[in-house]
Amino acid sequence: MEIIYDLTNKQISQLHKLYQKEWWTKNRTLEETVSCVNGSQLCIGCVDDSGDLQGFARVITDFTFKAMILDVIVSSNNRGFGVGALLLESIRNHRKVNSVKHFELYCLPELEGFYTELGFSTSVGGIKLMRCINT
Repeated sequence: MEIIYDLTNKQISQLHKLYQKEWWTKNRTLEETVSCVNGSQLCIGCVDDSGDLQGFARVITDFTFKAMILDVIVSSNNRGFGVGALLLESIRNHRKVNSVKHFELYCLPELEGFYTELGFSTSVGGIKLMRCINT
C-alpha cells in the first residue's frame, strides 16, 4: 500500500464507489464527491500496487487550532489490516497539519475503540455535536 495526496479522476470515481457501499455516504453523487475532494485542504488516499484506491480520508482545517478529519473509509476487503491507522497517521504527520492543536472526527460507537487506540478521546470538556440542516 502506498499513501498519495492527489487523487486522479479514476481514483475519485473509485472513492465514489466506496461511498456507495456505506450508509453514511451512499447518497452522494459523483459530482458531490468531486466537490468535497476539491474543497478539502488535505486529502489522503491509500492505493494498492495497481494504483487502485483502497482507503481515503480528508481534512478541513484552519491549520492552527482545529483539523476536522472526515470520510475515513477503507474498502471492505482491506479492513483490519492497518489501512485506517495508516491514513490517520499520515494525516497527523503531514507537514501542513502536524502543528495543529486538535484533530477531531466523527465516529460510530462501534469504532470508538479503534480511534481511542490511535489517541482520540471522547473527553472533550462536555462539548456536544450540534447540527442545523440547510434546507
